[in-house]
Amino acid sequence: MRKSKAGLPTRQQIMDFITSSETPAGKREIARAFGLTAQEKIALKALLKDMADEGLIDSAPGRAFHKMGGVPKVTVLRIADVDDGGNVWAVPERWESESPPPRLRVRERKRGALAVGARILARTEEAGSGWIAHPMKSLGASSEQMIGVLRGQGDRLWLQGVEKKERREFPVSDAGGAEAGDLVLAERAGRPPRITARVVQRLGDPFAPRSFSLIAIHQFGIPDRFAEEALAEAGQVARQPLGEAREDLTHLPIVAIDPADARDHDDAVWAAPDDDPANAGGWKAIVAIADVSFYVRLGSALDREARSRGNSVYFPDRVVPMLPEVLSADVCSLKEGEDRAALACHLQITKSGGLKSWRFTRAAVRIAANIAYEDAQETIDAGAGPMLDTLRPLWGCWEALSAARDKREPLALDLPERRVVLDEKGRIMSVAPRERLDAHRLIEDYMIAANVAAAKALEAKKAPVMYRVHEPPAREKLVALKEYLDTFGVSFALGQVIKPATFNRILDKVADADFRPQIMEQVLRTQTQAYYAPANHGHFGLALGSYGHFTSPIRRYADLLVHRALVSAYELGPGGLGGDEDFERIGEAISKLERRAMEAERDTIDRYVAAYLAERVGETVEARITGVANFGFFATVEGIGGDGLMPVRDLGGEYFRFDEGARMLVGETSGEEYALGRRLRLRLAEANPVSGALRFELPEGKGALPPSRRDGPRREIKRRGRPSNIRHQGRRK
Repeated sequence: MRKSKAGLPTRQQIMDFITSSETPAGKREIARAFGLTAQEKIALKALLKDMADEGLIDSAPGRAFHKMGGVPKVTVLRIADVDDGGNVWAVPERWESESPPPRLRVRERKRGALAVGARILARTEEAGSGWIAHPMKSLGASSEQMIGVLRGQGDRLWLQGVEKKERREFPVSDAGGAEAGDLVLAERAGRPPRITARVVQRLGDPFAPRSFSLIAIHQFGIPDRFAEEALAEAGQVARQPLGEAREDLTHLPIVAIDPADARDHDDAVWAAPDDDPANAGGWKAIVAIADVSFYVRLGSALDREARSRGNSVYFPDRVVPMLPEVLSADVCSLKEGEDRAALACHLQITKSGGLKSWRFTRAAVRIAANIAYEDAQETIDAGAGPMLDTLRPLWGCWEALSAARDKREPLALDLPERRVVLDEKGRIMSVAPRERLDAHRLIEDYMIAANVAAAKALEAKKAPVMYRVHEPPAREKLVALKEYLDTFGVSFALGQVIKPATFNRILDKVADADFRPQIMEQVLRTQTQAYYAPANHGHFGLALGSYGHFTSPIRRYADLLVHRALVSAYELGPGGLGGDEDFERIGEAISKLERRAMEAERDTIDRYVAAYLAERVGETVEARITGVANFGFFATVEGIGGDGLMPVRDLGGEYFRFDEGARMLVGETSGEEYALGRRLRLRLAEANPVSGALRFELPEGKGALPPSRRDGPRREIKRRGRPSNIRHQGRRK
């Protein structure tokens, strides 16, 4: 290769070498290829830095260079999508260019071996206008990366993870410019006992407002930025007209009833007495849902983004939307006074609340009002207000739907939902259970009716359905529930046919007993986890034979699929299915993404609760035991929430036996029992906002073992044919 007069290769020569090299090209490889002297290598280093500053090249981990906007020859990729044809697509795990990251088609060695979220080390090559990846090695999904807070000072830093279960701290080999107290994203390397952490990104102050959701976003790998291609497409489709082939419903006073802090409005409702003589005493209703399928077409950049996310993720301080905000919060959101595209579910409801008939149309709607649940309830209770004439028939129709629901006897678990209230700067004002109103139940029942109608409508057309499946509890869970109920003297027969009403009868038996909350929680744990699938196994919890999600296409990809299926089955225009979608594969993927979102939302609430309680550390609080293990029990602060550990070693100077069947710790000498559901006063010893963990102590402080028992050995006894550990309490000296 020719050199420039100064002895160095030209910029173009370096670019040609980097792009044509079969192996990663670092400074050493470039110097060897051009036969540079020691002095010229020093100049090469400066030249490469200049080229990087000019945006010509970028460096990959390992100090290999590649063309800016390109992909390193060997790099770590994250599987971002598996399409209907089984093609696996990946994106670079590290991407610092302002341009959107490229999607690489992965050539799997074994079909189906790679799932969304997996990480691989791969050799890459440019093929035509795209990229191909050849897997070399599978890497841990996200276990090799962790979010944590740096502790220490100067160059001696340690990384403490934000996971509640992570008790270890790792020495930091490279802080990457971060300092003690910073929240960071780090990679772990090495083997036990020498595992170190290298900081790859500084995330900021972990205690700053809005940081708690940021922790969850990074911890769970939730994509919070849209590709430029998707944003550009969203802006383009947002400008398209609604189209003339729509049923005009703009004259009807359709209203959207949502939380006061709702960030998007998927659904709106209207009802009136039915004038059809064949449905005397019945009702007609419309559930209007944002027509997202009109804007987000199959195979588009927007569709790829929505499918890879699966759903929107809601935090107290922000939402990570499934669709760009120009659609999710504006054009697709059913806003008061704005003409919007909707997929309308027209229902005929009998006076006893049954679904007599249904039909689906593409419609244009103009929402009469966006009403908060509390305001709608206040209007009905007071019998006065500007929207009373619209709300009254909605309530009348709902009374019929509610009666049918009661007759069906779905699972009646009314567990409180925590609500975190923030001020305009993101600081915590309060944490309290969210009030449950009839207005909430009203909207739920209208949505359930529309979801049932959507599933049955598609079944009638023999069209594909993405069902929301909730299977009956497994026998082993029922056995565990029976053993648990026996400890409260509550009977439960295993031989009976299990229905949702079976569990409702259990709750009726305990009525207002102090232990009712823990019975409800145990019944909840007995249930299977709902999921999405094209095979119908019914919805056990709702006591329904056919149930699909139709009512939230702005925030759930499953609902968007149901919309497309309806558009195709009823020939409602563009935006339908392609005909070759693999609903089973998609269902598995979005079910996993839903579980990820639920974990992220729950962990974030726990962090906010811990931050709220941090000011009360040292105080005695009213608590209730929510879990018991051989190492201690977990308790939650009444009225606020947040689970914290009360270690068994701090329960006092005696042995405590763990009775697994009764779910309690029993003091060998005192007979003191710490059982599920017990209410007691505890001192809040620690509240960690970064991890969301709490720790409790007894109000009188930690106990100490009597001298005669201090060095006693651990013992084991037999109970019900199973060994139970007798734990040694107190500190050894």
